[in-house]
Amino acid sequence: MPRATTTAMDYKEVYVFNAAQEGNVITLKRYLTGKNQAEIDAIVSSKTGGATPLVIACRNGHYEVVHFLLQKCRVDVEQSGCVTFDGETIEGAPPLWCAAAAGHANIVKLLVKYGANVNSTTRTNSTPLRAACFDGHYEIVKYLVLCGADIEVANRHGHTCLMIACYKGHFKIAQYLLALKANVNRRSVKGNTALHDCAESGSLEILQLLLQHGATMDVDSYGMTPLLAASVTGHVPIVEHLISLPYVSRKDRIAALELLGATFVDKKRDTLSALSFWRRAMECRYEQEPQMPKPRDVKPVAAYDYAEEVSDIAALEDLVMDPDEMRMQALVIRERILGPAHPDTSYYIRYRGAVYADAGRFDRCIELWTYALTMQQSILEPLSPMTQSSLLSFAELFSFMLGEAGRPVTRGRVVPPINTDDMLLVFDKAVREVELGKNMISGLPEKEKDTGALSRALTSALHLACHLARLLSDDVECSDKERQQVLKALYDLVSLKVIIRSGRTALHLACYREAALVGRYPACQFPSPQLTKALLQVGADPNAKDDAGNTPLHLAALARPCPASLAQTLVDHGAHLDAKNAEGATFESLLRGQQLRELVNPVKYTSLKCLAARTIQKHGIAYRDEVPRALYEFIECH
Repeated sequence: MPRATTTAMDYKEVYVFNAAQEGNVITLKRYLTGKNQAEIDAIVSSKTGGATPLVIACRNGHYEVVHFLLQKCRVDVEQSGCVTFDGETIEGAPPLWCAAAAGHANIVKLLVKYGANVNSTTRTNSTPLRAACFDGHYEIVKYLVLCGADIEVANRHGHTCLMIACYKGHFKIAQYLLALKANVNRRSVKGNTALHDCAESGSLEILQLLLQHGATMDVDSYGMTPLLAASVTGHVPIVEHLISLPYVSRKDRIAALELLGATFVDKKRDTLSALSFWRRAMECRYEQEPQMPKPRDVKPVAAYDYAEEVSDIAALEDLVMDPDEMRMQALVIRERILGPAHPDTSYYIRYRGAVYADAGRFDRCIELWTYALTMQQSILEPLSPMTQSSLLSFAELFSFMLGEAGRPVTRGRVVPPINTDDMLLVFDKAVREVELGKNMISGLPEKEKDTGALSRALTSALHLACHLARLLSDDVECSDKERQQVLKALYDLVSLKVIIRSGRTALHLACYREAALVGRYPACQFPSPQLTKALLQVGADPNAKDDAGNTPLHLAALARPCPASLAQTLVDHGAHLDAKNAEGATFESLLRGQQLRELVNPVKYTSLKCLAARTIQKHGIAYRDEVPRALYEFIECH
């Protein structure tokens, strides 16, 4: 955490915070000794980066500082704050949680001595005991339990202390918790158990321990057993142990081996081992009675190049001669076993598409990614992070292809031009995501409405729209039919009239530099005169105001320098040069280092109607009930 500076707080608070962070108790005493309690309370309760001096001292393990703050300054032992662990910010963390998570046993004991609640929680309902379990602080775990810590308190995701100990591979802690009769088959919000967590992380020793204490092979919300969880992550020892158990069915053994083979193709890149697992699965299917043939009613998928699962040993052996076919087998098998709802199904489809793109096979990449995106939108709720990630990936891919078209990629292949139909198809899905997100949010109670995800979806759609807008330029070869299709697609977006965070519209974002997403290949540099013109052509309102009264023209001025073509486009489509925002600023007053006349001719774009409105405002003329109500808004914006 950075040192506090005097620009953020009073100098005494600065020195106290920095002293707590660095463990300098002498400095603390110098600035706090002799102060009355009210002054001390004000200083030690101040926060930097969300952390108080006590919280940061507990996080960093400064025992003497903690002791001084508790004993001499009488700081509230439950005073919470924000701390960072492994790059993740933990909000509302009590001092005891910070010390337990960081492994400072002496501070843990000191805090408990001063009355710290051993079952206090962070904002996500994580207890100090769970924090100690996470990083394997065994002695702290035992101490907290002896002091009354509840081993069954779960965080907001339903993950218990036992689950996190198993996931992180801390055998001694798992063994200790089980000896205390921790609920071995308790489920999280998504239905997984400690056995799932252990199978996913790969500790055979802990897995055997759980089974000895009665762990059962339950199914989570994705339909996954611990056996399949181990197969997905490629933990062979766990898979081999579980399929050897007498109560694991033949059907489950086959699925585990087939899925393990798919994992070795895509994750391990070990085709020989994959073939070995698939052979064993096939032998289990066909060499035992009754036979268990693979399903034959599965419709081949175009994105998988119409690959069908092989069903005999000879065909399986032939796969070694066709690596591409083997990769498609892995995708087909994974989708059959995991189903489209499991995150790994679409993840590995996208992964395979990215590999094709790296090899210059952009057509196969687009085909696979489109299939994955269609799958996500049919299964996941609107504005899912996975769907948004797919849309952003498309924006970056198209940007790369546009920028590198005609240049060599690998093995003699060059980057091809983008098919307009591909862009329109993906953009249509992006617009659909925005529409679904808007409808979902509109149905929520006001206090639950969060337009952050909708903002990201709209911005992703606008990056894709940038590529389409290029096709409308006079210097781009494009048929009239394609131009009409592009305009129709952009109209579909604008007609949704989406208002996102800060009250901004799609046109606001197109004119605003800060709207650009950060990606490896920036899909579009905002502000975008080209996109702005296209949106205006299909009916975007050039004078729409955000929550701060800014029109798109106001935001364009903040680009500094404002592109002349952008300003010209906006005023050509009716933007008012003299419109004022909530602070009374106009487009001209927001410009820095530019003159209005350098961008547009103010005389040409100032109407008599505008002059009349400005005169009314300037002289404070009472106009209400004197002019039609329809003119009120026009007058007030000048």
